[in-house]
Amino acid sequence: MTLSRRGLFGAGAALGLAAAPLPTAAAPPLRVLNAGDYGARGDGRADDTAALQKALDHAFVEGGALLVIPPGTYRVTRTLRVEFAHGANLGRQSGIVGHGARLDSEIADGGNVLEILCRATVRFVLIDGLDILGRGREGHGLYVECDHKGTYFYNFCVRDVNVQNCGGDGCRLVGNVFEGQIVNAYFRGNKGNGATFAHGAEGILSALHVFGAVFGQNGENGAAMIRNCYDVAFHGCYFLLNAKFGLLAGNGCTLLSNCGFENNHAAAKDFAGGDCGVNLNTFGTLVGCTAYSVFHQTGLIRAFVASRLTMVGCTGSGGGTAAKAGLARLGGTRSADATLIGCSGAVQYSNGFEALEIGGPNGGVRFGAQWQSRNLPQLGDYRLWIDRGGKLRIKRGTPTDDDDGTPVGT
Repeated sequence: MTLSRRGLFGAGAALGLAAAPLPTAAAPPLRVLNAGDYGARGDGRADDTAALQKALDHAFVEGGALLVIPPGTYRVTRTLRVEFAHGANLGRQSGIVGHGARLDSEIADGGNVLEILCRATVRFVLIDGLDILGRGREGHGLYVECDHKGTYFYNFCVRDVNVQNCGGDGCRLVGNVFEGQIVNAYFRGNKGNGATFAHGAEGILSALHVFGAVFGQNGENGAAMIRNCYDVAFHGCYFLLNAKFGLLAGNGCTLLSNCGFENNHAAAKDFAGGDCGVNLNTFGTLVGCTAYSVFHQTGLIRAFVASRLTMVGCTGSGGGTAAKAGLARLGGTRSADATLIGCSGAVQYSNGFEALEIGGPNGGVRFGAQWQSRNLPQLGDYRLWIDRGGKLRIKRGTPTDDDDGTPVGT
């Protein structure tokens, strides 16, 4: 269950962080290195792989440093790897600053372009301003993995990063990767997902926030949370023209706020073969999210609710061949709750599931009507419902069948 997994994560993180030494006031000044000093040319002609790798090896060592990659185009023919060895502890800022720098991938063996492998406790890593351009034969553009017991990669920031046309995902984060931010990033045209967030075999990804990122025209989903991962929040992000869903959240999503979903399911043949912008299971909260389509996207969200779904101020609509696009397609278990407040757009229900709708396009409040619904109107201890014959019934306590209670009126 969600809470037990989070509790397990909290206990493990507390033990690991308690063992991690805190930085002292006597720490030496942060080093700043320049990739040009290690032979990187950035002229678009020279193979800069070896020079960049040498610079990375010097930057990500005990004590840390910021590696500046000057503006330019850097040809890369094999994976650039940052590896934090077992037992290391890096507790101060380090990273890559590459505004105006492009890694032009010529990797042809499926290797990732830039990967960070963490076998230690590492925090405050910054990847800022880097542009990664693939050619479809490499793996992921940016890959971060921390998947061993007692190892943690946290308090990191990926900012102003642009990853396009890679053969795998634009970005993939796996394992004990937590308390980090992705800000103003652009993941476009990658063959896999724009970004993937995943628990590992031993590590649990948690408490990530994505701000103002764009996930567009990717060959699978815009973003995907897999392997039971759920604790990622998206704020002001845009998901458009992806081949499948804008967001795939198979085990739920902590929060979607002010996010937009436009014309996803670009790989579908037509509107009838399309689907919603978000595919969500178990639980989620959506605030101020919008969906619009003129092609194959059928609505904002398709969800099977096993716990709780809350939507506030969300809209779903369409035009052209997608004129019938709506807000949501909802199903769920009998014990699940769904509440829609101030939302607009058509809502379809399946398997007898019903949500509590407040202040929708027709105003008022829409309660559940079947005797089994969790959203029956309640007046003190009394429940109201409509039986199969169309009569309004009332009972003190929870009804046990459709004919329970007393008919109201004639």
